[in-house]
Amino acid sequence: MYRELCFDDLEITLREVYESMQYGESLPDRQTAEEIDLLLRDIRSLLRPRLIYIIRCGTLDGETLKVGDDTVFDIGKIIAHQLKNSDEFGFFICTAGIEFMEYQEKLKAEGDIFKTFAVDSIGSVIAEKCADEMEVFLEDELKLRGLFHTNRFSPGYCGWHVSQQQRLFPLFEGETCGVSLTPSSLMIPIKSVSGVIGIGENVRKLDYSCRLCTMEKCFRRRNKK
Repeated sequence: MYRELCFDDLEITLREVYESMQYGESLPDRQTAEEIDLLLRDIRSLLRPRLIYIIRCGTLDGETLKVGDDTVFDIGKIIAHQLKNSDEFGFFICTAGIEFMEYQEKLKAEGDIFKTFAVDSIGSVIAEKCADEMEVFLEDELKLRGLFHTNRFSPGYCGWHVSQQQRLFPLFEGETCGVSLTPSSLMIPIKSVSGVIGIGENVRKLDYSCRLCTMEKCFRRRNKK
């Protein structure tokens, strides 16, 4: 399923933006808050987030996930545990879009360090909220089949190496929401998210295993603090 969204579809809150900017429980001063509000107004007018997901049959074997005849993902024990009992797997790509990236590049070229940092933080929120919307669409589809889904997981987290983006993207047969990969597996536009989500009659969302993960800068770990 492919969907194009708008800013209001994402229901982004100021608290989410502030947390992404590392304010924690505190609030920015008035001048800073006004700057952030102006940036959000600009972004609202240009933002064109997009998402796509596909559902494929697959099998789990230890810490590997096999899809089709020749696609094998080395997902690691943390993700394998979370995906256990899945009969199918949803693969997804979500992005803030090229329009957002061009806005980022414009601010960067102007040399405004604060705006560049703030928009980068906002972009991270947009990408994750877009992925949240993907889960909503997927869940609605699965309800019609009496199925459930797990949490979502992305290459680069929980022991799943980011280079395996190169195995994930071909599953979409070119329909990737305009997102491409660099040779080092960086997604362009940068504010994009991809990954997998387990599907089946006997799967449930479990707590993210942050205590078992060594990635200190993961946004999931940050949200638990």
